[in-house]
Amino acid sequence: MVTRKQFPAGHEQQSSEPVMPPAAPPSLVPMIDLDDHQWYLNRELTWLAFKRRVLHEAEDERVPLLERLKFIAIVSGNMDEFFMKRIGGLKQQIGAGMRELTPDGRTPRQQVQECYAFVRELEAYKDELLLRVFQLLRQKGIVIEHYRDLTQKEKKQVSDYYRENIFPLLTPQSIDPAHPFPFISNLSLNLLVTLRYPRTKRTILSWVKVPVGLGTPRFIQVGAGDHFISLEEIMMHNLDMLFPGMEIVACELFRVTRNANAEKNEEEADDLMAMIESELKERKFAPIVRLEIGAGMNEVHRGKLAGELQLNEESDVFEAPVMLAMRDLHELAQLYYPRLHDPQHHPIDHPGLKTQRNIFHVIRDAGSILLQHPYESFATSVERFLREAADDPKVRGIKMTLYRTAADSCIIDSLVRAAHNGKQVAVVIELKARFDEEANMRLAERMEEAGIHVTFGVVGLKTYCKVILVVRQDYSGLRRYVHIGSGNYHTDKSRSFSDVGILTCDDVIGQDATELFNYLTTGFHTKRTYKKLVPAPRFLKKAILRKIEREAALHAQHGGGHIRFKMNALEDSDIAKALYKASIAGVRIDLYVRDTCRVRPGIAGLSENIRVTCIVGRFMEHSRIYFFRNDGEEEYFIGSADLMKRNLEARVEVLCPVEDPGLKKELRAVFDAHDADRRSAWDMQPDGGYVQRRAAGDKQNEGSHQMMIARAEARAKSVAKGKKIRL
Repeated sequence: MVTRKQFPAGHEQQSSEPVMPPAAPPSLVPMIDLDDHQWYLNRELTWLAFKRRVLHEAEDERVPLLERLKFIAIVSGNMDEFFMKRIGGLKQQIGAGMRELTPDGRTPRQQVQECYAFVRELEAYKDELLLRVFQLLRQKGIVIEHYRDLTQKEKKQVSDYYRENIFPLLTPQSIDPAHPFPFISNLSLNLLVTLRYPRTKRTILSWVKVPVGLGTPRFIQVGAGDHFISLEEIMMHNLDMLFPGMEIVACELFRVTRNANAEKNEEEADDLMAMIESELKERKFAPIVRLEIGAGMNEVHRGKLAGELQLNEESDVFEAPVMLAMRDLHELAQLYYPRLHDPQHHPIDHPGLKTQRNIFHVIRDAGSILLQHPYESFATSVERFLREAADDPKVRGIKMTLYRTAADSCIIDSLVRAAHNGKQVAVVIELKARFDEEANMRLAERMEEAGIHVTFGVVGLKTYCKVILVVRQDYSGLRRYVHIGSGNYHTDKSRSFSDVGILTCDDVIGQDATELFNYLTTGFHTKRTYKKLVPAPRFLKKAILRKIEREAALHAQHGGGHIRFKMNALEDSDIAKALYKASIAGVRIDLYVRDTCRVRPGIAGLSENIRVTCIVGRFMEHSRIYFFRNDGEEEYFIGSADLMKRNLEARVEVLCPVEDPGLKKELRAVFDAHDADRRSAWDMQPDGGYVQRRAAGDKQNEGSHQMMIARAEARAKSVAKGKKIRL
C-alpha cells in the first residue's frame, strides 16, 4: 500500500465531515498582526500540495484503472510546466539578486530549496504509484514490456520496426573536442551512449535524441494483445545499427527542462508579432533549470552533463528510477477499455436551447441563460451562438476575445465565415498565452487573411477575459447579445473542464461589453464607466475588497454575513488580509479553491469562520463564482478572474453579475454540491494540510461532479416531460 507519511508540512487524512478545529472565544484571543508572515501560505508549496491531491486519485481504488494512469500523466505534465514557469522564474529572481520576501516570508532561494524538497518526495510517491498501476494493468492484459522479456520473434518484430520507422530519423553526434556539446531541446528524451573501438580501452561519448512526437509514439505495440515497449528501450537495444562495429559500453537516458520565461518589454516593440517570434526562439535556447536522469547513470557522466548544462549537480539533478517523461502515459491512458475508464459522459443540450428557433430569439425571450460545462454542451450553446451569428443576415458585427482555442476550432471557422458574409468581425487575441503563442500567431494570420480585424490587446496587460459580443438588427433596432464565461473557447477542454458562462441580451451588460472592447482595441481607459461588468485591472480588485468590507459592516449591523468564493487560486495578499478581517468580524466565509491558497482556515481569533475546500475529481475545476449575501440582497458574479495579483493587476479580466433569481439558484447548487461532496472534497487544515472527506455509514458516496451530471440530466428530463423550468 502506498503511504504518504514521508511528505513535509501538511498532512492527508480521511473524514466523513469537514474537519475544523475548535474556535476559542474571540475575547480570549490577543490582537493579531495581519502582516505577520505566519498567517500566509506559500504560492508554490500550496500548488505542489494540490498536485499531491491529484496524485491521490491515482491511488484511490474507486477510480477506474486507466483513469488512475491518466492522473499520473497529468501531474507529470504539470510538473514540467512548474519547472519551466515557476522554478525558471524563481531562478531568474535569484540571478538578479532579488531578496524581497513573499507574503509568507520566503526569499526566492528559500522557495526553490523548499520546492525541490517537496518535488523529490512527490516524484517518489508518483514512481511508487506508477509501479502499482502497471502491476494492476498487467492483470488486465495491458503490459509494459522490458526488452529482456521479449521472445525472439518479438525482438525481431521491434527490430524491424526500428529499422523501418525510427533509424532514418536518428542523427547521432559525438561529444569530444572536435564536436561541441550538442544542443538539447526542451523536454526531449535523449540517450547518452558510451562507445569503445574494438581492441582498445579508450571510450567515447555520443548523443542520440529519441524522436518522440510528430507521429512517432512513445509506446510501441509488440506481440499479441496490448503489450507495449518504450521507444527508448527499442533504441537502446538496437544501437549496433547506429554504431556498426563499435562496442556499446553503456547507454543512459536523460532529459532537460528549460526556462520558459523569456518575455520582453512589449512597450518597446515595434511589431508585437515579431517580438513574440523572437521570444519563442529565445525560449528554445533558454537556460536549463532541471536535468532528469534515468536510474543508475554513471557518476562521472552525471557530473559531466550537469557541468555542460551549467547546473548544480547536487540540487538541480533529479533521478527518475521508474520512467522519464511520464506525461507520455496519456498514450496508454486512452486505450479503449470501457470498464477501465469512467462511464462515458455525454453533455446534454441546455433545456432552454433545445429548440430549432433562432438562438437570438431564445436569448431575447429568456433574458439570460446560464451555461454549465461539461454538464451542458459547449457545441450546442457557445459554438451554436457563434455559428448562427455568422450566418444570420441580421447580425451586423461580432467581437470576441481569444486566449486559447483548438487548432481545428469551429470557433475560428465561424468567425472566418462571418467575415466572408460581410459582417464586421473583430478579435482580440492574446499572443502571449503561455505555450500557445505559436498557435495563436497562426490563428491571427488566418483571421487577418479572411478580413477579420485582429488586435493584440492592451500594451503591458494580458487579455484573459472570455467575452463574445454580437450586434444584431432586431425588430426594435440594434440589440447586443453577449457571452461571458470562465473557460477558454476550446472545444476539447469544454469536455473535461468544469466551467460556467452566461448568454444574455441585458442592455446594460451589452453597453459595458462595448466599452470593454473599445478599451481592448485602443488601450484608452479615460472616463470609461461600467454599470454592471467589473473589469480588471482598474476596478475589479477594489470592488472585491469593497464588497468584503461591506459584508463585514452589514454583519455587524444585522448578522448573517456570508461570503462564498469559488476559484482556481487565491494568491493576492490584500484579498487574503481582507478575508481575515471579515472572519474576525464574524462573517462566515466558504472558499472553494482548486490549488494555490494563501489563507489558513480555522485559526482561533483569526480565521475560525473560514473554511477552505478543494475538489479533485473527474473534471478539472475551472469555474469562478463569487457570492456575497449582502444582507439578503444576494449578489453573484461569474467570470475568468482568479484572486491572484497577476489577474487583478496585470490582466484584462471581467466579472459579470448574475441577477436572475433562477440562475442564482443554479449557482447556489454548485456550492451546495461541493458542500455535500463526500467523494472528491478535501478540507484544508490550519497547518495547510488537507483531510479528504469520506462517506460515513450509508451516506451518499457521490462526488460533486456526478451530482452535477445527475442534476443536468434531471433538468433535461423535466423539460422533456413538459414541466416548466427556469433557465
